Amino acid sequence: MNVSLFITCLSDAVHPGVGKAIARLLARHGIAVDFPAIQTCCGQPAFNSGYWEEARAAAQTLLAAFDESDFVISPSGSCTGMIHHYFPKLFADDPVQLKKARSLAEKTFEFSQFFVNVLGLERLGARFPHKVTYHPSCHGSRILGVKNEPLTLLQNVEGLELVPLPYAEDCCGFGGTFAVKMSEISGAMVEEKVDHVLESEAEVLVGLDLGCLLNIAGHLRYRGKNLRVMHLAELLEEGVRGQ
Repeated sequence: MNVSLFITCLSDAVHPGVGKAIARLLARHGIAVDFPAIQTCCGQPAFNSGYWEEARAAAQTLLAAFDESDFVISPSGSCTGMIHHYFPKLFADDPVQLKKARSLAEKTFEFSQFFVNVLGLERLGARFPHKVTYHPSCHGSRILGVKNEPLTLLQNVEGLELVPLPYAEDCCGFGGTFAVKMSEISGAMVEEKVDHVLESEAEVLVGLDLGCLLNIAGHLRYRGKNLRVMHLAELLEEGVRGQ
């Protein structure tokens, strides 16, 4: 099985430990991961801002980077959703690249999707004795359709108490370029999201998209709240490593 890691911009630049956690979890199950060095941004910021030519150039780099991969795994539902739903639109008028875009979409999976739906692994042997709440990011849950997979993995962690997040499906306000263009609205949305996180009385907030997690973590720090924010892969790897 030739598995490649699509690290994404935020994980690569801000939180590389997420990629390392995924590689370590896969290694425990005998799966080695390669990392094509030419990979770059999926082009989503440019695409969402209307710069389709620039987005297309970024997308072509990813098509080349993962051309030989059997599977591509990403720690981001948002970036995976971009590949699945918008790469074919970018190359609708280019039959050669369109074929490659569809092929990449078929073999690209968000982290929890890959473990649960492809490998058939729901219990990774992790132990994490903490009260945890889960934030389902908009792109991961609505665009990509990742809903049950992360919950399945969390529910099979020994000692973990999964508590509901009030109004969980409400956006955290990040939204990529939205947070820049409409900062006041974005700020109000993350304030409300953090209110609900605190209401859950969880010790740890976990999610699948670093944009959301960084946004929520930043507002928690702004309010002086000591609540841990983790990517699902980090939680599972820490739980496995501690056994």
